[in-house]
Amino acid sequence: MPEADIIIIGGGIAGAATAMYLSRLGHGVTLLERGEIAGEASGVNAGGLGGIGWGAVPDLTSYLTMGSLEEFKSLQMDNGYDIEFRQSGTLQAIHTLEQYEYARDRMLRLTSQGHSLELLTPREAMSIEPGANPQLPGYLYLPLRGQADPVKTTRAFASAAAGAGANVLTGQDVTAIVQTSDGGWQVRTSPPGTGGDFRSGALVLAAGAWCRPVGELLGINIPIVPVRGQMWATDSVPPRVFHTIGSVESPYDWGRQSDPGPGAPPELTHWGEVRLTRHLYGRQTKSGEIIFGGDRQMVDYNVTPDATGIEVNRGHASEVLPFLRDLPIARTWAGTMPFPLDGEPIIGKIPLRDNLYIVGGLASSGFGRGPMAGKLLAEYIHSGHRPTVLNDADPARCVSDTA
Repeated sequence: MPEADIIIIGGGIAGAATAMYLSRLGHGVTLLERGEIAGEASGVNAGGLGGIGWGAVPDLTSYLTMGSLEEFKSLQMDNGYDIEFRQSGTLQAIHTLEQYEYARDRMLRLTSQGHSLELLTPREAMSIEPGANPQLPGYLYLPLRGQADPVKTTRAFASAAAGAGANVLTGQDVTAIVQTSDGGWQVRTSPPGTGGDFRSGALVLAAGAWCRPVGELLGINIPIVPVRGQMWATDSVPPRVFHTIGSVESPYDWGRQSDPGPGAPPELTHWGEVRLTRHLYGRQTKSGEIIFGGDRQMVDYNVTPDATGIEVNRGHASEVLPFLRDLPIARTWAGTMPFPLDGEPIIGKIPLRDNLYIVGGLASSGFGRGPMAGKLLAEYIHSGHRPTVLNDADPARCVSDTA
């Protein structure tokens, strides 16, 4: 029965990053992924990352976004992995005068707290993004945000973990988890012939949207629900989009709406079949595809794209970049994101069981926040002391026994 100091369940970016940092700290790590590395949400997102700066008093969001930004830089610039990282900045479109007032107030409040963002006129926005719509009221500019290829990045973290000594195993579907008499863990995987039994002293759950069913194997309830995100892409075209692109519309609407109903996390675009808002993010990849997405809908683990939602998103994107109206959609896809019911990440020790940890609940921005989430958890496990910044992510606030 293969043994390790620590078993990590999940080969997305958070699990791969945790494996890399723990291995570099000298721990024997086995990472178990049921499919392929980057085969789920970490490999099918838009590849946007970064934040608005550390701020005068850095909080958890600052650490996860800006800390991860530095880890992306290090992976490419210091470790030699071509992950197509580029600190491109983000333009967020403003569609109405009400949104303009909201964006202006947000910019003034956040800059007074030491964050980096600017309010641009359409003319100023077009000087750095020539395809931007000159008829919109304005744009927010977030210069510290960036982009990278999701698949290449996640696999680079896994490769770096393996290079540091981690045993990275794919095709390992976890079917049973048992705590041993000495407080360690035994994990069984399938299918027969390629699965096996693994033992470790500690266990880390990094299963993304599947944290809840994995938790059920342990007899605990992890309040993370699956939310479908979907995207579309054009064929490859010459460079037309130079920043990551977003919209102020959804944060404006979310700030004015009440919770849609019981069992729903915050910041969805739908409640049932009813659309609550439009959400937008996109960029042009190194290969030339222009990719956009934005819907956040609770449809269990259904990853079939919804054609109506794709067309709504395409219309939204075309309001920001009018030339998109002339480019047909070449392909669509979807993935399942891990949304915590209270809207906050779940990172740290689960006190209901000995030697059990989790890095999860990173919602729609797991790609851009996963590296630092993994690093903070690795430091916690290694030192035995929880970083103060993880207080707000404490699993004790929300993880419970199922009995």
